[in-house]
Amino acid sequence: MSDRITLRSMQFMGRHGVSSEERAEPQPIEVDLVVRLDLSMPAKSDHLADTVNYATLFELARQVVEERSFHLLEALAGAIADAVLAAHPVDDVEVRVRKPKAPLPGAFETVEVRIRRRRDP
Repeated sequence: MSDRITLRSMQFMGRHGVSSEERAEPQPIEVDLVVRLDLSMPAKSDHLADTVNYATLFELARQVVEERSFHLLEALAGAIADAVLAAHPVDDVEVRVRKPKAPLPGAFETVEVRIRRRRDP
């Protein structure tokens, strides 16, 4: 499926990391979300009910990042993907999670994990 809805660079504050020090204070977490589904119906109807409301996608990502805590970015990305698949009739979801202030001993832009999950047939 080539149709998609993308939310890029959503910014949240979350408590995620291996050490208790990393989880002690909220830190910036960025999320990209791409959902793939057939958008031919909403393209014709122009009705919100015929598509996935991107505001609900944003809220799902926010809830997982801000209301839960994970040791690994992989687990965080997986939880976001699972939440989207459980809540919406999408064919698949791709999640990118970035942690720009990860505790690394040198200069870097960000750490990123990317996963893609497909709905079981």
